[in-house]
Amino acid sequence: MLQNWQNLLIQMPDKIKLVLMSCCAPCSAGAIKQLVDGDIPDIDDFIVLFYNPNIFPNDEYTRRLNEQVKYCESLGAKYAIGNYNHDDWRAAVSGLEKEPERGLRCSKCFAFRFAYAREFAIQHGYNAIASVFGVSRFKDQNQVDAAARGACFGIQYIPVKWDEDLRVSINRATDFYRQKYCGCEFSMRN
Repeated sequence: MLQNWQNLLIQMPDKIKLVLMSCCAPCSAGAIKQLVDGDIPDIDDFIVLFYNPNIFPNDEYTRRLNEQVKYCESLGAKYAIGNYNHDDWRAAVSGLEKEPERGLRCSKCFAFRFAYAREFAIQHGYNAIASVFGVSRFKDQNQVDAAARGACFGIQYIPVKWDEDLRVSINRATDFYRQKYCGCEFSMRN
């Protein structure tokens, strides 16, 4: 896995300040642990960004947020919480409500969230973005990467294949709240 990072980092600045987009603690556990432990070379600083206005209903959002915060705090990882602007997210995916999971609605959703991450990175002095959005069994990593490349212009997007064995191991050892759908009301029907 480290070799993949080394190949990606050839074009990166000397000091990488990374925004890690996270959807939930179960998906991000391994990635955050790798970053906290310094297992990813050349990352000078990182912050976990929980920006998920797609999650519905509000109680579900709150449960996932609380798990993410609890996990970050247990590891001493910095984190930030974006605004829960579900109505703005709904407007961004309007007309795509009947799309299947992994369809165009998901691409628009990822792009919406990555655009927020881009602005967050610029405003707070970060120069790279990665995510765990493709870790979920409900999502497609290639779709996530394509959306990020389109939305993160001016900020380096680093597509990472995180250590899946570590993520699974952490999940088995914890009592994380585990959801049964991706997050939005349209994914609940599946």
